[in-house]
Amino acid sequence: MGSTTRRHGLLLRTVFAVKRGYYRLRYPRLQLGDDVEIRGRVRLRRGVRVTIGDRTRLNKLVRFAGPGEVQIGADCLLNATWIGSWTTVEVGDRCLLSDCELMDNDFHNLPPQLRHEPATALTRAPISVGENVWIGAHALVMKGVRIGRDSVVGAGTIVRTDVPDGVVVVGNPQQIVKTFDE
Repeated sequence: MGSTTRRHGLLLRTVFAVKRGYYRLRYPRLQLGDDVEIRGRVRLRRGVRVTIGDRTRLNKLVRFAGPGEVQIGADCLLNATWIGSWTTVEVGDRCLLSDCELMDNDFHNLPPQLRHEPATALTRAPISVGENVWIGAHALVMKGVRIGRDSVVGAGTIVRTDVPDGVVVVGNPQQIVKTFDE
């Protein structure tokens, strides 16, 4: 039993090493840390630069788009996540990102007379996700938001303003429904 388990582990490590090599060749703007596990597929579009930390796991189709930069910490899990970066999106260590979207850009100007004009710098602002954050399925994190460490964003939540450390937010508009006591 022990040798079978070791062979299976070696086979999995080999498969992940081959996938890392393939994606490094396919996307020169993708930097993968040690022991990253790509269990599904990865797609980069529009010149985005992506750095993924050690031992992070990517399940299903994980997509990155835009001309900006994305930094994912170590020991994270991204599951069918879409990140659009026109400035910067930073995700801390040990985060769980479910089937959610992070967008640091509105794509269109807000004033009615400018909506059909090219987007200005006012339509963009960086996103920062602290360590050990869990973002639930179908949540949407908007431009300029900081999510504090150890917080949870509930499924389907629209995050438009900063989230403090150690809380659970849900809804649209987002509301704090729980605080984690230390």
